[in-house]
Amino acid sequence: MGRTSRRRLPLRLLRWTGWAAAYVLGLAAITLSGAWVWWQQEPHARGTEVNALWARHQWVGEAHTDAEYRAFADLLRRNRITDVYFHAGPFEADGTVPPARYRYAKQLLGAVREYAPGVRAQAYLGQIRTVEGHGITDLDDPAVRSRVLASDAAILDAGFDGIHYDFEPIYPDDTAFLALMDATRELTRSRGRLLSVALEQAALFDALQPVYKALLPRHGPMHYPPRPTREFLLKIADRADQVAIMTYDVSLPTRALAGWHFARHTRWTLELIGDRTTVFMGVPTYRPLVPWAEDLTVALRGIRRGIDDLKRPPKRPYGVGVYADWTTDDAEWARYRAEWPPGTATAGAVR
Repeated sequence: MGRTSRRRLPLRLLRWTGWAAAYVLGLAAITLSGAWVWWQQEPHARGTEVNALWARHQWVGEAHTDAEYRAFADLLRRNRITDVYFHAGPFEADGTVPPARYRYAKQLLGAVREYAPGVRAQAYLGQIRTVEGHGITDLDDPAVRSRVLASDAAILDAGFDGIHYDFEPIYPDDTAFLALMDATRELTRSRGRLLSVALEQAALFDALQPVYKALLPRHGPMHYPPRPTREFLLKIADRADQVAIMTYDVSLPTRALAGWHFARHTRWTLELIGDRTTVFMGVPTYRPLVPWAEDLTVALRGIRRGIDDLKRPPKRPYGVGVYADWTTDDAEWARYRAEWPPGTATAGAVR
């Protein structure tokens, strides 16, 4: 190779790199501008009368005054909350929940029925699921699942209206979790109670699942993301009375892109399972990973845009799940009422 050719190689490489960078930057600019234009349209859909709230453990673990119970019931009524997931766990490694952990459940449940009749108080139970030797509770062990069911039965005996599972991580090949859902459904239906479950937002592309499974571990900083596939979410929906999608922690850089995320997952989820089970799309009131782009207002506006895009309403009820009562202040509840419950949402400035 001559000297002239050797000189041209770096120039060609530099030119190709420049064109590649320009191409990527161009795509990013088109995506950002397109999302911004899409985000300007005011949503038409209004919120719903069926909504959920994740509530702190202190409600079942500590004593409260009658005035505190009344105030909480008033908050539920004003914000159209129909289902409250009261944290009553977590499960121990062996699948048990010590009764002392929910020692004040009877007082709480009595107050909810008196001051907020019609609100369903469910026991929010979960743990870090053991995967590839990492975690706390091993659901692959039939004895552990049996003790989980016994704990569920005792908690239902305390008067809860249902069981709400939040085991993480749950992968789309988790047959042990499906077996637990089957057994729990038999228990809750035999008692006339509810079974609900919280799951991660769905995978963007199901076709990537075999790649993740082959190349990535299920623990560590770079791990196989535990996202439900279309098939797995359908299986869950056929077993649960309610499915809450943890749509938050978007980690996208702009409000328009974060809003698109909530809209896309709302439409996709409701079209897939909205005829089979009640769906709650999770919205955050805590400080997320990218706080300048994701907040309660963005989430609610995005969900309303997703509902606008539906070809028809789902056959089953749907709404939002607010995460969580311990991170939601009065100002955020006011924003929630301005954006979501039917008859209260108002058109406002584009954010």
